[in-house]
Formats: sequence, structure tokens, C-alpha cells
Amino acid sequence: MSFPIDHLLLTPNEMTAADTAAARSGIVSFDLMERAGRAVAASALRNFPGALRFAVLCGPGNNGGDGYVAARALVEAGASVDVFHLGDPERLKGDARHARHLWGGSSEPLESYQPEQSDIVVDALFGAGLARDVPEAVQLVIGKVDGAKVPVLAVDLPSGLCGRRGVPLGASFTARHTVTFMARKPGHLLLPGRSLCGDIEVFDIGIPARIIRSVAGRICENSPLLWRDLVPAPEAATHKYRRGHLVVFSGEGTKTGAARLAATAGLKAGAGLVTIGSPADALPVNASSLTAVMLHQIDDLDDLQNWTASAKLSAFVLGPGFSVGEKARQFVLAFKDRPLVLDADGITSFKERPSELFDAFAGGETRLVLTPHEGEFGRLFPDLAREQDQSKVEKALRAAERAHAVIVYKGADTVIAGPDGRACINANGPPWLATAGSGDVLAGMIGALLAQGMPAFEAAAAGVYLHAEAAKRVGRGMTAEDLAAHASVTLTG
Repeated sequence: MSFPIDHLLLTPNEMTAADTAAARSGIVSFDLMERAGRAVAASALRNFPGALRFAVLCGPGNNGGDGYVAARALVEAGASVDVFHLGDPERLKGDARHARHLWGGSSEPLESYQPEQSDIVVDALFGAGLARDVPEAVQLVIGKVDGAKVPVLAVDLPSGLCGRRGVPLGASFTARHTVTFMARKPGHLLLPGRSLCGDIEVFDIGIPARIIRSVAGRICENSPLLWRDLVPAPEAATHKYRRGHLVVFSGEGTKTGAARLAATAGLKAGAGLVTIGSPADALPVNASSLTAVMLHQIDDLDDLQNWTASAKLSAFVLGPGFSVGEKARQFVLAFKDRPLVLDADGITSFKERPSELFDAFAGGETRLVLTPHEGEFGRLFPDLAREQDQSKVEKALRAAERAHAVIVYKGADTVIAGPDGRACINANGPPWLATAGSGDVLAGMIGALLAQGMPAFEAAAAGVYLHAEAAKRVGRGMTAEDLAAHASVTLTG
């Protein structure tokens, strides 16, 4: 699948490769800097028309060069501008040196900047490629700006924010607005980076799309453009069996609610039939709360194997409220050749024996979807969870490859990763999704899409996006029951 270019995310190294390839193709690199800096100036004037002074903070590299161009363009537009430099400006090289020369005005050391009322800071200290903690001088200025509540317009990324991981490196500006070029970086969408960037504007500085595609990996923002054409659409001749039969497994009598949430969501999300596989002690509780969702008694592995051998079942969800242990492992391994969403207790059941799970689903097309939150990810992939230098995307991709599964690494910045190297960051979820039972609803929605025949990666990406859209439809004060009731597949974008 070719991701739409508007949704591609470039790592800092990929963006550097794009700049290099553009220069090799004959594009004058300073022309790119000129367009970038002027785009920053235009954004500053458009977004902060009441500014009495633009304080342009210029770093020692090309991000600083963008700042010098922006300062020149702002002065040409009649704005009041003061420039502050980090390090010795006489040591600037290449395009950044040329940009400072064309600026022609004076500048003061960064340490001398004192925020004033009605200032706007144009942060051009560091770009996306920063890989070390910001210097103490920058941390002090960040503290001054934060303390004075001066709005910040960031060039490429707020200085101090890692463009690959989305985490502050010692300290970071909190921007009101960020202008980046050609494509966003993972750090723009991963948390806490997303909350530090403010509104993000992507400006095309003239690098051809063919170059961007040639250097880009397979990371993008999750969007209906990636999977819309694979979402099953009801047809006149459609009947319930053609829409798939989803099975959700219930826990014991005191732990049945999670399975019912998943089952309700699966029915709303389009599965033609949904059955809860329930142990005997939970049958009365489940039966008293179910109408359109069916119920089938499953107490042990023999019951399960007899049923799956004779019934027409399409996909399975196991984990919500199921309980951790040998029974969960036996049931999961019985589905090694079937589409399965494994969540919650189902994941934790393999904490001590993860390779048993991974090996079972290793052959053939991808059919396992794992939906861990942070803690569950650490139980199944403890070594990956401990790696501080890896981004959430990088961890999810390595986990997907190891598990031979699609990984839905949940959170406010949920990452969907496939064993083939594709990854999406989801960014449409409202904060009220953080409520008990929300993950059970998500598991049911993904299960319904698998039951209807969607490939695992697309089913997971669609389920995550549509889950967030359902939460938006419900609004603040949402409960998991509300969310499950609104889990129908509705595409508006």
C-alpha cells in the first residue's frame, strides 16, 4: 500500500536524506531555506498580528538559518524584530552563514534575551534532528519564556523536542504554533510532543513528491484514506453470514461485563452475527443482559474444539474479563489458524511464555491482532519496553515483527504496527476515551472488521480510528456503554 503523501511522517534522518537528494537533483539548497524562512515569517504575521516585537532565536545550524531568513522577511514586512543567537555566529557554515549575512542586522547572545509583554518568540534554535539534551543556556531561556507566558512559534519542531520519539531532551519550548516543511515528523504526533507543538502547519518548500516518497519509510498518520476502500459495505444481496460471525469469550460469572461491551461493539461495527462464548456459571448473567447478541456455553477446550469444528465462525476476541491462566492459553492456541484479537487477560496469560504465542501464529498471512496498553506491552515485550532510546513506533514495529502480529500499542497516541514494516500513529482520539471499558469496545470493533474479511493491519487501523470517531459522537461524559452503542462504522472524512 502506498500511503498518501499528506499523511506520510518522515523521521529526522529521512528528512535529511530528502534535503540531500533535492540538492543532488539540482535544486539550490538556499532556495529551500529562503522559502522555509519566508513561510515562517508569513505564519508569524498571520497568527500573531498583535505582536509588538518578534524575538527570533537562531541556533547554530540550518534551523537557525531559517530563523535569519524569517527575521529579514519580518523586517521587510514592517515588523519590529530582535535576533538572538546561540553560540558564535561567525562559526556558521553554508546556507545558514549566507542567511545570516543577508539578514545584515545585529544580534545579541541568546542568554541576553528578556521576554517582554506582547513579544512573540520565533524559535529557530534546533530542528527535528536534535539528538542530545539542550544546552543549559537554552534551558534557561525556555524557563524564562514559559514563566512569562510568551507565545512561541516553532520552526520545524519546538526546540528540545526529539523529532523521532516526541519526548523533550532535557527541556522543550511549548509552542502555540509550529511550522514544519514538506512532512510532519513522528515527534509531531507522539506524546508528549503533540501537546508541545500547538497547531501544526506543513509548508511545501518545493522538494518534489518523488523525492519525499523515495526517502520515506512506511510510517504515516492513521486516516480513512489508508483503509476506506477495504471497509465492507452492505449490498442488496448481503445476509448475516456474509457479514461474518464474531465470537467474544466471556469470563466467569463475576467478570462478564467486558465481554458484553466487546460483543455489543462488534455487532454495531457490522458483524452479521455475534456470539458470546460463556462458561456455565456466567450463562444466567449474560443471558439476562443480551438480546441480539447470542450465547453459547463453552467451559473447556473440548467444548471449544467441538463448536469450532462444526459452526461457521469468522473471527474471535479473547481477553476482556477472561481471567489469566492456562485456559486462556489453550483457547488462544486453538485459534492459531484463525483471525484473533487478543486483549487484556489474553495477553497477560502469555507473560511467562511469549514465544509460545508468537510461534503459533508465525506461518501464513497475519491473522493475530494484539492490543496492549503500556503495562501489557511491557509484560509481553519487557526488553523493548525498557529501551529508552526507541520511539513508541520503533518499539511497536519490532514487537510486530517478533510476534508475527499486528500490534495496537494503545494510549492517547495509539500506534498500529504490522510485521511487514507499516506503522500508523492515531491522532483523532478525544481525551474522554480514557475510561474503563474503552479498550473492550475497541477489541470488539477490530474483531468485527476481521470477521467481515478485512486484512489484519487495515482492520486494526480502521478500528482504532473509528473507535475515536465514535467517542467524538458521544461527547464528554461518555461511558464505555455509550461508546459501544455508537460503534457503528461511520466515515465522514
